[in-house]
Amino acid sequence: MTTAFHKKPNQYVSHVQLKVSNLQRSIEYYKTIIGFDVLEQTADTAYLTFDGKTSLLSLVEVPNAISSQGFTGLYHFALLLPTRKDLGNVIQHFIKHNVRIGAGDHHVSEAIYLNDPDGNGIEIYADRPTDYWKWDAQDHVYMTTEQVNIQSVLAEADGKWDGLPEGTVMGHIHLSVSDLDKTEAFYTNLLNYDVVTRYGGQALFISTGKYHHHIGLNTWHSQGRPALPENAVGLASYTVVLKDDEYAEQIKSALQAAGAVVEDIASLPYGGQAKFSTIDPSGIRIIFTTEE
Repeated sequence: MTTAFHKKPNQYVSHVQLKVSNLQRSIEYYKTIIGFDVLEQTADTAYLTFDGKTSLLSLVEVPNAISSQGFTGLYHFALLLPTRKDLGNVIQHFIKHNVRIGAGDHHVSEAIYLNDPDGNGIEIYADRPTDYWKWDAQDHVYMTTEQVNIQSVLAEADGKWDGLPEGTVMGHIHLSVSDLDKTEAFYTNLLNYDVVTRYGGQALFISTGKYHHHIGLNTWHSQGRPALPENAVGLASYTVVLKDDEYAEQIKSALQAAGAVVEDIASLPYGGQAKFSTIDPSGIRIIFTTEE
């Protein structure tokens, strides 16, 4: 597994917080179908875990929630599994539960796609070995979308399913944004991400440390759209890990100098210390921490 890409000094997504319309329904879905356990729960919030220690995903119930359609926000969040065998086991599990899925072979990875009860997009994937990835002279990685050989993936499964496997991480997040040029400038100039792939003028993928992408950005259904309202289901925030406190201050200063919204935060809601948060050009909230 390509674990180094989700450790410092890389700048990776460690946690995603979703807004849902019915907390209990969503908990049941994420436990039974996706394979999370509940780490902690309050009247309107649940922190989900696979290892009983850390939370990759949290759910917040929004009363009388409206749809996220027509706004910027989440395209999907993506759970990275340690091995292709784990992906086969997940697919077997979905078949058993009659879960409808999509799939894509992206050359760098093999992925399956589904939606939670509120329509929040989920990707579950396994990376191919890094020596299989193709980089060009401009340090752009080759990615495509072709049919996954599901039978080949299933052939590696061992039939064991006991929830998400040890070593699962939040592999990346893919965002629906309103203006790709402004978004690219924000993430590359202020947050120091590198563009590693472009899909025409409507999508780009960014990373640190030559990962195929820590963040995807597209305008396919969100060009010129407004930010997600507070009372809509969808993305509440996502958390990015920065390499150290000094670097966090540099990022914070760059954001402030550019006139971005910056808010100091004492602690993360799911445990650990936060540094600050900001709002990207599409109204998406990013929380920064230096804790892995």
